[in-house]
Amino acid sequence: MTVTVVDYGAGNIRSVLNALAYTGADAVASAIPESVASAERIVLPGVGAAGSALDVLRDRGLSEALESSARRAARPFSEFVWACSCWPTNSMSSAFIRGLGWIGGRVGPISEHVGTDVRIPHIGWARIDPVDGEAASFFGRNEKSNHFYFCHTNCLQTSAPAVAATVDLTTPVVAAVLKENVFAVQFHPEKSQLNGIRLIEAFLDWHALSARDADKSNHPQPVVARRAARER
Repeated sequence: MTVTVVDYGAGNIRSVLNALAYTGADAVASAIPESVASAERIVLPGVGAAGSALDVLRDRGLSEALESSARRAARPFSEFVWACSCWPTNSMSSAFIRGLGWIGGRVGPISEHVGTDVRIPHIGWARIDPVDGEAASFFGRNEKSNHFYFCHTNCLQTSAPAVAATVDLTTPVVAAVLKENVFAVQFHPEKSQLNGIRLIEAFLDWHALSARDADKSNHPQPVVARRAARER
């Protein structure tokens, strides 16, 4: 299986490729729309400047390629560090920005939602709290394995069904979302050492369902046991 990392001139491309290579995945970076459109599995590295990121994706034909592969063909898609805000409907990362609209919601400053004693930007390691159900299969079975590296000034507001995990910043803040074939996180898996590698492995093993198939199934989408060799 080949994992295509979308190269739009920003994001931690090299770090993401190195992390994927560590898992044994065949990972390639591509800025070619046709390659992205035909990708088997896609990773979009995030970046803080949502507006410029979206402009580049659209100008280079990559947003349409992502629509083709991740939405219409329902291939597994992940975004690392969604401060990029490339898919929520509304983003306030810089002025008013309309994302790709895959996840309903809004991105805005953390300061609007947390206590004044929280240092912003939120930088460093923090424990996330997975939501019960399918989302839990992406994360560890104990508290130690659910610490990840964050670096962000914004946070996502979205409906509860899409929330896969939260992080406690005096109040729960969304740390990961899962909707159909889209799994995205606010933190940096590629900088989160073994915990990040385990999460990437879970994404690689994830058998995502399309919206149509998900509607027909009452069962969670399976994640197979690549991680069995590294029992948590």
